[in-house]
Amino acid sequence: MDEYKTISGKAKASLVEKKSEFIANISFADTEQSAQDFLNSIKSEHKTATHNVYGYLLREGNRTRYSDDGEPSQTAGMPVLEVLKHSGIVDAIIVVTRYFGGTLLGTGGLVRAYTQSAKAAIEAAEIVQVDPVVDISAKIDYSLYEKVARAFTLAGAVIKEPVFGEAVTVNVSMIVGTQEPALNALSEMCKGKPDVKVSDVYYAAIKK
Repeated sequence: MDEYKTISGKAKASLVEKKSEFIANISFADTEQSAQDFLNSIKSEHKTATHNVYGYLLREGNRTRYSDDGEPSQTAGMPVLEVLKHSGIVDAIIVVTRYFGGTLLGTGGLVRAYTQSAKAAIEAAEIVQVDPVVDISAKIDYSLYEKVARAFTLAGAVIKEPVFGEAVTVNVSMIVGTQEPALNALSEMCKGKPDVKVSDVYYAAIKK
């Protein structure tokens, strides 16, 4: 299991080229349906636009799709998709809306404008790294709480809200591959096999 990069939420950027306005919207989208829903929302917002060009790249199956939406073939959607591919981002869609300003840009000008618009949208977005993660819950004596919390913190865990009862349940999230030293230290502190539950692996953006 490997980490990957995507974006958090949505972002927007725009530029003007020879009086044509290019509005680039980028959104997280991890399914074709979510990508299509975002595209439809942009089209609805910009009903009078000349073109709504898009490109998306999904992590699952490495699926891609793009559309020139009436622009000359290969001058719009493909450049947008290429920007996504070269960015290293997956599970994202970029929609570039164009309002024609009356001056033809030519094929080279169109490619540059759509490329620059897509790059600007990515630069405006919050890029996050998504890692394979496990959640760990450890029920321990109160006397060990500070030591155990410190051990998990030093191992790079994200500490969640503990649960206080007859014992303390420490809850953390850890990137896969980093949990063993912390679990070994926990076992030593508890002088045997501690009461620990480890979740199945899932993907999440861990803020370090």
